[in-house]
Amino acid sequence: YCDGFTPNSPSKPKMWTENYSGWFLSFGYAVPYRPVEDLAFSVARFFEKGGTFQNYYMYFGGTNFGRTAGGPLIATSYDYDAPIDEYGFTRQPKWGHLRDLHKSIKHCEDYLVNADPTQQSLGTNLEAHVYYKTSNDCAAFLANYDSSVDANVSFNGNSYFLPAWSVSILPDCKNVIFNTAKVVSQQTVGDVALARNTSVSELSLASSKWSWYKEEVGVWSNNSFVASSLLEQINTTKDISDFLWYTTSINVDENMKHGRESEGILLIESLGHAALVFVNKKLVGFGYGNHDIPNFLFSKKISLNYGSNTLDVLSMMIGLQNYGPWFDIAGAGIFSVILGDLKNGKKNISSSEWTYQVGLKGEYLGLDKMSLANSSVWIQESALPTNQSLIWYKATFLAPEGSGPLMLNLASMGKGQAWVNGQGIGRYWPAYISPSTGCVDTCDYRGTYEPFKCLKKCGQPAQTLIKIVTPRAYANLLALLVHTTVDLRRTLSRYHIPRSWVHPGQNLLVLHEELGGDPSKVSVLTQTGKELCAHVSEADPPQADSWKPYSDVKSQGPEVRLVCEQGWHIASINFASFGRPEGDCGTFSPGSCHTNVLSIVERACLGKQGCSVPLSMADLGDPCPGMLKSLAVEALCSA
Repeated sequence: YCDGFTPNSPSKPKMWTENYSGWFLSFGYAVPYRPVEDLAFSVARFFEKGGTFQNYYMYFGGTNFGRTAGGPLIATSYDYDAPIDEYGFTRQPKWGHLRDLHKSIKHCEDYLVNADPTQQSLGTNLEAHVYYKTSNDCAAFLANYDSSVDANVSFNGNSYFLPAWSVSILPDCKNVIFNTAKVVSQQTVGDVALARNTSVSELSLASSKWSWYKEEVGVWSNNSFVASSLLEQINTTKDISDFLWYTTSINVDENMKHGRESEGILLIESLGHAALVFVNKKLVGFGYGNHDIPNFLFSKKISLNYGSNTLDVLSMMIGLQNYGPWFDIAGAGIFSVILGDLKNGKKNISSSEWTYQVGLKGEYLGLDKMSLANSSVWIQESALPTNQSLIWYKATFLAPEGSGPLMLNLASMGKGQAWVNGQGIGRYWPAYISPSTGCVDTCDYRGTYEPFKCLKKCGQPAQTLIKIVTPRAYANLLALLVHTTVDLRRTLSRYHIPRSWVHPGQNLLVLHEELGGDPSKVSVLTQTGKELCAHVSEADPPQADSWKPYSDVKSQGPEVRLVCEQGWHIASINFASFGRPEGDCGTFSPGSCHTNVLSIVERACLGKQGCSVPLSMADLGDPCPGMLKSLAVEALCSA
């Protein structure tokens, strides 16, 4: 919120460079989002109080491909709940509501650039800012900045209803053409509540011929080096790899011997971000932090053999911090290793002799590259090893036809990185589940927003598909795909594959799995349809772009508008009721007052990319005279 900001000189414009449309996503966290009613409120308040320039961060969501994600533990998806999502689709109603907002502000442009605003108090937490050309020619913003109480206000001799935490825009100081809390633009059913299936084509890789390569544990080449202390990871690896091996030996002598094995407690402290721990080349555990607290303590009871034992710790970085105070000196890697024995106390082995190896052998070999696709280092046998740590997998797939965005579903995997045709898709970590609490079905937009106020997908992985990069226009849907309707309520791990990174014929997919997973359950998806809905009342203002100066809003009237993505069309109308329809987008039902207007909406919309249906009783009928009525429509857009 920057409406209260004042430049440090009256000759400088009031500029707002970053208005957060949502928030970034971190592994292990629920998905944050910002209600469009609040976002629109912040923008309207800014221009109401003299704002000159406002920029959204982000307006178009994106993807942190390869190892480019910031950190610590920021996810591959940088969708940001932006008006245009990571895959290039419009996120509704956010995109449409902001479009209507800016069209409404544009109607006031001549007034906004002509004079500074004049403030008028309308009551407690209620005010107007008026931009005058002359004493009887003006534009106005009416604001209710109370976080809970709606209000009726009087302005210029007229009465106006202002919902809590909202701004109404009056380009002629009389007619309300937009209110930030009243969303009349279309919505996407899946964005509101995953109440119905979304059409997705899914290509399973279960029948693909998978090959694999098992990583060695610990030092793997003669370019390792030795130090008698624990080294900070970032300065040691120079960020050429996420990985650094810390290797030492632990000797169990006669005095510590209790039978053939000796039990102890291994305590490892790390600055972050995660680590696999091996004793005598066997995995004993995995430790990790989170975005806010990347450091962690690993504690595990272990068994040591009499004589020499090896301790190998694979420390992992998951994105480098790139903002905030002292971010350039934020460290990573382990800084303390203590071995506790039940009878002999604790032994600090942090200053023992440690051998270091930067990166993994698979990285050194270049297993992610196309040139290694046919190398003999890859193993292919009838039994595919699954649920193993530190293993590389390789398979090929046929890309779906068309130009629509592709998604890689990695829900069956644990943690690692993915490549398509040698291009880094990004880090994945579906095994890191977000807390099961903190999400709400409907987030109250009223009151100050902060990143953890509105959360969804609690108890699920932070990211659910990887993007494969594409334009939005869809051509023919692929005959090679197994066409299924996928219930997006099930847990998917989706990652974006740019369409420009795939080509006709076989495409190479390489996965490096760190924890353990089943690659045979990986799939490639592309969206083939989207359900839209709209619900508009007779009391709502007309569409913002339909208002004309010196006209009466009441003579124009509201209308339902539906628009599909570019290249898509309205394939079916699934619900259409005029009267008092009940429920929400995706779950509409006829109310006690109802006229079935399905045929009217079908005539107006079927086969078109977009359509509009005015709320006209002359066309729709009047099922309940004297009552306030609304029109609710649900439609399916298809490629």
